[in-house]
Formats: sequence, structure tokens, C-alpha cells
Amino acid sequence: MTSFSNMLTFGRCLILILLFSNINLLGKTIKIKLATLAPDGSPWYELLVEMGEEWREATDGEVILKIYPGGVAGDERDMIRKMRIGQLHAAAVTIEGLTEISPNMNVFYIPLLVDSFKELDEIRTQLLPELIEDLEKNGFKLLNWADVGWAYWFTREPIVTPSDLADIKLFTWAGDYRWADLWKKAGFHPVPLASVDLLPSLQTGMIDAFSTTPMVALSFQWFGLAPYMLDLKWGPLIGAIIITNRMWKKIPEEHRKVIIEIAAATEKKAQQLIPEVEKAINVMEEHGLKIHSLSPEERQLWLNLTKSFYPHFRGTIIPENIYDKVIRLKEDMDRTRTLDH
Repeated sequence: MTSFSNMLTFGRCLILILLFSNINLLGKTIKIKLATLAPDGSPWYELLVEMGEEWREATDGEVILKIYPGGVAGDERDMIRKMRIGQLHAAAVTIEGLTEISPNMNVFYIPLLVDSFKELDEIRTQLLPELIEDLEKNGFKLLNWADVGWAYWFTREPIVTPSDLADIKLFTWAGDYRWADLWKKAGFHPVPLASVDLLPSLQTGMIDAFSTTPMVALSFQWFGLAPYMLDLKWGPLIGAIIITNRMWKKIPEEHRKVIIEIAAATEKKAQQLIPEVEKAINVMEEHGLKIHSLSPEERQLWLNLTKSFYPHFRGTIIPENIYDKVIRLKEDMDRTRTLDH
């Protein structure tokens, strides 16, 4: 009898320990390690935190998101490599990280291709099936897009024309040297670096220019060392949240739908941040940022530059089929816009 009583007491204690230790009795807890360059406290980091909380609540604590912000897990290409070997399971990355998985994603790097997010959405919608298929074929699932805003040129000294940019050293992402080679062929001076090395490289004079969104320039305080901005929408900075197929398959099927729904809602919240991102320009102006607005003639010089890049994109940096499709879509959109006016 005493033995039975002791066993009963032990059983009750064990149950209490499990309950108060927050251990899921009904299912296995799945911890998803997600990395991002977004700094702790930035709007994008806060969105990820909110998404993680919603995943946890919607799955009764079975899916837990652990976030590694601010590049602590390395640059975006490092993140993708760590996902491939299982050190990370997910990442919030820009197109730079996505091109490590699929060369098709390079299509979003064509400068001055679109001048509105409406145009971007029209093109992206047409490409989405093959983009998703290529990611999944290479072991990754797209959970959502997260548009970050427009990238502009920030420089240590003012620039107006492409020839001004050609006289200085510009940041390019390390890892894909085809872009650096393209800049060199065009007469520029690219310096491939990890994004986490951008600030010290500005401090030492290793680079003089970079392109990014105002919010990124403000969040990382890069603009303090590059206080001149060219008012030219060089291109949209596009983000996405991806997860490895391996980890996705570990998530119980009954939870996958709600995780996708929450990720889709996060995508819409990210879109709502874009006007706030542009407000970062005002903050930087208050702290010394100087902006040059282009004349139509000056803008045309930049358009001519990017058009000169086109023959080098096709089949080298961007697969021919998707490059041709994007150019055709853009030409159709331009014709429709001309007819409407």
C-alpha cells in the first residue's frame, strides 16, 4: 500500500513538473531557428517577433520561432549555407539570399526596371509559379514576400551622373562575383563585401557608395558616413521568409495552413511599413543627409547605363527564359500605359 501511495505521489509530482516546465504533453515542440540581417528593434524584426508569437499561440506552443537578428548568423549567403546543413531552419532574406538558391531571383536585380510596387506586383505575380517551383526543387519553401522599400544610392561625396559613380568605390555583395565583373566591364570600381562589413569599410574608406533603402541606411547608421543620397529609385528591395523543406515536413500537417495564413498576414503588414520606410529620409535629413534630385536629362543618363547592362544579364546572370519573360512583360506594361495616356 505504501509503495502504491509513493508511486501515486511520484506520478502527481511528475505531472506538475511537466506542466510547470511548459513541456507540451500532447505533441512534440518544434523549434525553428530563423536568421535575418534586420537589427533588433527595427520594424522588420518586430514583425518577425509578432509572427513567431502568433505561430506559437495558433499551434498551442508546438511551433516556436527563435530569431537571430542583426547578422549574428552571418551574411545572407551564409544563412542559406547554414540552412542547407541544418544549423538554421528559416531566414528572412532579400533577393541576395534568394539568388544563392535560385538564379531566377536575379531578375529582380535589374536596375530601374520598375518604378512602382504596382508594376513589381504585376511582374512578380506572373513569375510566381516558376519562382516557387525552383525554390522548392532546391530544398526551400517560400512562406511570404516582404517588400522593404526602394533602394537609393548613398555616397560619401555627392554624385549626379553615372560617371560620378564610376570615379568612386562602390559596395557589391560578396559571394556572387558575376555582378562585380559586370560593374568592372562597365568601367566602375566594385568592392565585394559582406553587408556586416559595410560600416567598417565606410569608416576606413574601403568603399564610398552603396545602394539600399532609407530605413536600412538609418537603422544601421550607414548614412552618417555616406551623407549624400541620389533621388533615383534604383530598384525595389525585396525580402522573403523561407524555410527548408526538411523543417517544413516536420511541422504537423494540421499546423501548416495556419502558419501560411499568419505569414501571409505578415506580408501585408510589411507592405504597410513601406510609407514609414520612406519617412526615414526625413529623419536622416534632420541629421545632415543631403539629397540631389535629378533633371530629366540626368535621369536619362542612368536609364542609358542600365540599358547597356541588359545584354550582359541575359543567360549569364539571369536565365534566358525568365529574363525574356520579364522584359516582355515590362514592354507590354509600358505599351498599355502609353495607350492609357
